[in-house]
Amino acid sequence: MKLPAPFLRTTLCAALLLGPSLRSSAQTPVAPLDDVAAQALKFSALIGALEEHYVDPIDPDHAIFDGGIRGMLAALDPFCAFLDRDQFELLQQQARGEAMGFGSILYVTPGKVMVLQAAQGSPSARAGLAPGDEIAEINGEHVARLSFESLVDLLKSSRSHPVRLGVIHPGKLVAEDMDLKPAEVALPSVDKAFVWSAGIAYVHISSFEGKTPQEVAEALNRLDGSRLRGLLLDLRDNHGGMVDSAVGVASLFLKPQTLVLTTRGRATPEKAYHTAELPAHFDLPIVVLVNGNTASAAEVLAAALQEHDRALIAGESTFGKGVVQTVMSLSEQTGLALTAGQYFTPSGRSIQRPIAGTSLTFASLDQAATPSAKPAAGENAAPGARTFRTDHGRAVTAGGGVTPDVPIPGRSLDPWLTFVNQRGYLTSFAEQYLSTHGRIAESFEPPPEMLTDFKDNLQRNGVRVPEEYWSRDQDYLKLHLKVELTNLVFGLARGDEIETKGDAQAQEAAALFPRVPEILKAR
Repeated sequence: MKLPAPFLRTTLCAALLLGPSLRSSAQTPVAPLDDVAAQALKFSALIGALEEHYVDPIDPDHAIFDGGIRGMLAALDPFCAFLDRDQFELLQQQARGEAMGFGSILYVTPGKVMVLQAAQGSPSARAGLAPGDEIAEINGEHVARLSFESLVDLLKSSRSHPVRLGVIHPGKLVAEDMDLKPAEVALPSVDKAFVWSAGIAYVHISSFEGKTPQEVAEALNRLDGSRLRGLLLDLRDNHGGMVDSAVGVASLFLKPQTLVLTTRGRATPEKAYHTAELPAHFDLPIVVLVNGNTASAAEVLAAALQEHDRALIAGESTFGKGVVQTVMSLSEQTGLALTAGQYFTPSGRSIQRPIAGTSLTFASLDQAATPSAKPAAGENAAPGARTFRTDHGRAVTAGGGVTPDVPIPGRSLDPWLTFVNQRGYLTSFAEQYLSTHGRIAESFEPPPEMLTDFKDNLQRNGVRVPEEYWSRDQDYLKLHLKVELTNLVFGLARGDEIETKGDAQAQEAAALFPRVPEILKAR
């Protein structure tokens, strides 16, 4: 990457003027106009000294962008970042809900690439790729002969150029050649949507992009939204995205002109975000499922629905990212993500968790807010926590994420199960099972002997199977063997549905619907 021209001229000129002053105290530099200019001159002098005296020639791009700028931003808080050309373009694609590629989801292990999904209308789907297909060749390179690192690099480099694939369809032995050209492929932020049970819909939002409100509305209408009696809205592992998008989703469930959040920063005027009147509106009861990876815009939505007593929040406490980030376009197609302020929920609380050693050491509170002085009788709050109230008077606390109304712990995998997942043994076994037993029916349930066969397969591959883990992981293994088989035969969407319906945390959340009115009622 080349340096931006104005920055390059400023840096080199300052280095030539100030270089000698590092070696001679007799020369006095011109007094800077302000503190920023003073620090810029020091930085320029340092670059000049490095260029002249460092043992090897330095790369200005690496020293300034990767070292100086990124180091400076890291000292402020974890959310500020410099975006190089590729990162900035990727961010813009995500905001549009698009990416350059072929529209397929692959399962990759050393020596093998399997297709799990081909998006409708994508280059992969138009070429005829489908779940269960094996990609044996990529541009003449035999996948089986490549190291894992080489295979991953080849797949990455192939996303932006025309590619010829050798594809073996299930039940076939000879590869079929397919030519694919990359295109802008839609990246849906609603990646799971199905009927959980009679009258109950399940929707998972993976991120908040420009099209997310429309995708949520379309998913609910597709699931017969007018007749639904409840929505399980899953925000687990949603790291956020565009705040406007979160406000748009809130508009689907809250009355028009309802306050969702307020933002405030040193250099930005205060701004209040209210819901809009949209063509689609859904009045059904809602349970929102969150965890420790629910962050930023996802927390904005969860907090607004909680404080207006519109939804019951279940799961685990959220991440606690309550800052406003502004992305600025720089020269040479680079960008800068800066923390420009904080956002505050409708009651005036901040959900930003304190981060020691940064400018976010102490979470701010809206000075206009009027938190209750102490919790009501029978309510518990962390020492020092300030308590705020929902519209119905329920207590919520500030300074560390969104606390669920009903805590439901998630499952943590033991070390052995984590290892088995990371190495892909479940998917490999599923593929081998299909090659010997043939295609499974949609109603398939793993027979008892399948777990025994899987255990034998692990041991043949040199994987030790400790009895203490094997006995406790039976239900998980049975469920995920079924999921992997379903992925390969019927596609990722059907496999995701089976996996989610087998998730104990989601099951407990869905069982809360009869209690929603009681929990959300006024106190």
